Parts: sequence; C-alpha cells; structure tokens
Amino acid sequence: MESQRGTMIEQSFDCYSAGFQDSLDELPDCFTITDPYISGNPIVYASRGFLEMFGYSKYEVIGRNGRIFQGPKTNRRSVLEVREAIQEERDIQISLLNYRKDGTPFWMLFHICPVFDEKDGRVIHFLGIQVPILRRPKPSGAGLNLCQDGAGCRESVLRCYRREVHSMSVERALSLASGSGLDFTGVDVDGPCDASDLEKRKSTAVIDNILTVLVHDGESTGRLVHGKRRSQPGTGQLGASLNISLGRIKQSFVLTDANLPDMPIVFASDNFLKLTGGFSRNELLGYNCRSFSGTDTDSSSQFRIKECIQNEQPCTLRMLNYRKDGTSFWLHISPVRNASGKVAYFVAVEGEDNSETKENQSLRQRGVVAAVKVAVRGLSMSVRTC
Repeated sequence: MESQRGTMIEQSFDCYSAGFQDSLDELPDCFTITDPYISGNPIVYASRGFLEMFGYSKYEVIGRNGRIFQGPKTNRRSVLEVREAIQEERDIQISLLNYRKDGTPFWMLFHICPVFDEKDGRVIHFLGIQVPILRRPKPSGAGLNLCQDGAGCRESVLRCYRREVHSMSVERALSLASGSGLDFTGVDVDGPCDASDLEKRKSTAVIDNILTVLVHDGESTGRLVHGKRRSQPGTGQLGASLNISLGRIKQSFVLTDANLPDMPIVFASDNFLKLTGGFSRNELLGYNCRSFSGTDTDSSSQFRIKECIQNEQPCTLRMLNYRKDGTSFWLHISPVRNASGKVAYFVAVEGEDNSETKENQSLRQRGVVAAVKVAVRGLSMSVRTC
C-alpha cells in the first residue's frame, strides 16, 4: 500500500510537461503543491524558498502533509478553518503559527488556492503559499518579532535589510525576508497575529505567478487549468468529495448553502428529483427553496428561517411546499454545522409518504439529517492536510 502511494506521488505531475518542475524551481517564493486525490492530500512539490524557510530537505517533506509544521501553540480552530476550505474547494487566507524543523515558531500568512481542471471542473491540486508575517521588534530588542503588532512594519523590514535593499520596494524586501536568514527569536506565540495588506497582496501575487506557470504548461500539453471553478451543469457549488458523499444517501432531500446570498440549493438527491414531480437538477441548483412555495405555504415559516439564518441560530420546522405538477408535500428543514460549529448548510427532507406512520417519518427524517451532518463534518475532519 505504501509503495503504491509513493508511486502515485511520483506520478502526480505526469499530466504536465517534462520541464514543468524546472519552471516551478525558478520561482523564488515559498509554496507547496498538494494532491487531493492521494490519501492525506500530501505535498507533491515544495519550492526552494519553502525548504529554506522551514529548514527541511525535499525528501523530508514530499509525501507528508502540513501537520508536521504545526506545534503546541498552533491554533486548532484555524486548522479547522483550513480543512473546511479544502473540503469546500475554495481559497482561504489565514494567519497561522507554524514551526521550523529546529522547533522555532513563527507566524505566517497561509494562502490556499485550489487548481481546477477546466474540462471537468474538478480540483487536481491545491497551492499553499506561506508568507512570513513581519512586525517590529519587541521593546526588549530581542530580534525581529514575527509577530508583535506595530505600525513600524515597513520601517522594520527596510531597517533590517538596508544594506541589501537600498532602493528596492518593500515587496522585494519581504521576498528577501522569506529566506532562511530570518531571525525567528522573540515570537509572541499566543497571538493573535494579523497579516498586513502588503503581505496579503504578496500571497496573491505568488498565486498568480504559479497559476501563470500552470496555464502556460497546460497550453502546451492540452490540459487547461484555472484558479476558479468553471461551473458544470448539475454539479452545484459543492466540492466533488462532498457531492459523492451526499450522493450515497439514498433519500429525498436538498441541501442549501447558508452562507451564500439567498441561500441557494447546492445539492438535490436523485430521490428528491423523482418524488417532486419532474424537477430536473438544473432547475433547482442555484435557486432558493421558494421554488417549491405555493398558495398555502406558511409565510411566517419562511420569515422564521430567514431570521434564524441572519442570527446564525438553528432552525428546525415543517413547511408545506408544492411539486412541479402542483401537488403538495412537506419539507422538514434542519441546520447542518461544519466541524468548527458554524451553520454551513440547511438540509430540507421531503416528508410526504402516506404509507409511513408519523413516528417512522420522523425517524427517517432524523436519519437523513444525521447522515448529511456526518458527511459534512466527517469530510472536513478526514481531510488531514494541515
């Protein structure tokens, strides 16, 4: 099994040209590339800047995941936020306390960006950018503090690199600072540590540089990639892994995204499409559940849902809706929280089945809600990438 995994890691870049890694090696920035289709989403490429800053060799990093860079003071909630971003296949910028190989901690801005295949819209890799967060020294003068907040960030950077930088821009100074020559002493490990706009711009610029290499290589190999998902008909806005997990639940339900404007439907099960009188998936995905409302739908229930979403409170209720042919059915709506405890989705389970007793209907509906919660929470916990 381990040898098979090693082979998969070696073959992760087979879709690119022979000179692809050489092009990446020319980039001076600190970044990694991971493969989500290999168990554990391991690192399959680490830049020279990354190896210098963290103090590892290439062979110590390839095949591992980001947990090896964490330590006792790394914030667990921040780690969960990163896992959820990976699960949902979206960008995230977050301040994170990591540790060098020798055990010294430092604050960095961690920026993750998925890379999508333009043909089928699936994620093929994740880019992970690390930008050290620079702040002025503590009053005690104990070296360059990564991170104690202060308005003199730019002055500190320029002062530390005056001889090397001269008339260079601050951006170039930050690029120099990402090397192994940084002084990592005097770090306030308790945080919080917020990245500056300059550091956020730098991480975005690094993403753009890497994507430029990927896109250029794709033009020569015929495999086009992009940093933003190209929506595919009938797939919604969920990640591929969560779509697969939800598809295994053989019940009638839809999932809506509580964090998107108007809370659109992002998943509709096959059974739901069959039992609601002929709706196609394309007629539902991206639209609000008001599509099922009719003359006898309780407006106060709709208002209650909206109010609960605005207040980030759970809301479980039973609401009358209508199929495409005009016949009515009931929806039982419940919140679904992600691994960090935030309401991420609402699941609406179809409750109309005259052959069932009320008790059995209630058990079935609770079972569907529980299965969806396991899929959402379990996936973010199982994506052990950081």
